[in-house]
Amino acid sequence: MNTDNYLIIDAHFDLLTYVTERRKEGKKQVIMNRFYDDFKKGKVNIIVSSLFISEKYIPEMALRNALDQIASLHYEIEESEGKIMLCRNMKDIQYAIDNQKLGILLSFEGLDPIGNDLYLLKVFYELGVRFAGLVWSRRNYVADGAFFSEVETGTEGGLSSFGVKIVKEAERLGMLIDVSHLNDSGFWDVIKFTTKPIIASHSNVRKLFNSKRNLTDEQIKAIANNSGVIGINANGMFVTDNNSENNINGLIKHIDYIANLVGVEHVGFGFDLCDMFRDEQVDSLNTHKEIPVLIEKLKEHGYTETEIKKITGENFLRVYKSIL
Repeated sequence: MNTDNYLIIDAHFDLLTYVTERRKEGKKQVIMNRFYDDFKKGKVNIIVSSLFISEKYIPEMALRNALDQIASLHYEIEESEGKIMLCRNMKDIQYAIDNQKLGILLSFEGLDPIGNDLYLLKVFYELGVRFAGLVWSRRNYVADGAFFSEVETGTEGGLSSFGVKIVKEAERLGMLIDVSHLNDSGFWDVIKFTTKPIIASHSNVRKLFNSKRNLTDEQIKAIANNSGVIGINANGMFVTDNNSENNINGLIKHIDYIANLVGVEHVGFGFDLCDMFRDEQVDSLNTHKEIPVLIEKLKEHGYTETEIKKITGENFLRVYKSIL
């Protein structure tokens, strides 16, 4: 199947978490050897790589690990023979697309690396980070994350006063606010304090799978009203509890739901593929190489070429253009 006419953006992938650990083991060209073929088979143009900080680095080593991940990317780019580039703005993104390079953008997945130091946000911006995923599924100085399942905890909160400063400064700098992993109280605080489009880079529909990591109908509508986009999450933990639907058909149910609720203009890809960290297959998509199969299934499901192009990348690109 020919997917050359589609712009394909994956708005969330824990690429550098994996790459950095492998480089510390002495490996090189990790992206080229482990991922590049799958990216090419999937016709991927742009990957948004998270700076996810593992629990073992929290709190003292979070800053160092985030910097290690950025450094790892630069080494990987040097070793890619011109096939990979870091994108900092729309000019870079367009250059990567036009020249068939893999463009990588950087995103916080939780602002743990900056602690409670607002100035560090500017430092990371200068290093190329363009997305502010405020939290992972734990508490930091900014806000509380949405737990994967019920845990014993005290009263959850929304954005802290520091969190409000972060949101305003991120918008001023030209960073996209990402509400995936944020708890419900924090989500509505972001809606209150933001003035530009926001995204949920890797979140599904709570009505279809009841996880706090997924979005309620009201939250989906709020993102749409904000001209934002929701990236469909292919991590099976957030797709279904029915093994027979932990696949592309299960993903399309979430795409359908959002498209029917608020319009196809507000849904994209944010696959959050994590099987590389596990001993068993849990993802609903068999790596990025299966994207053409997903596109074909969308066609069979009745989506038009124009609608599919919006889902595969144009929707996220629209939002990127408004901020970057």
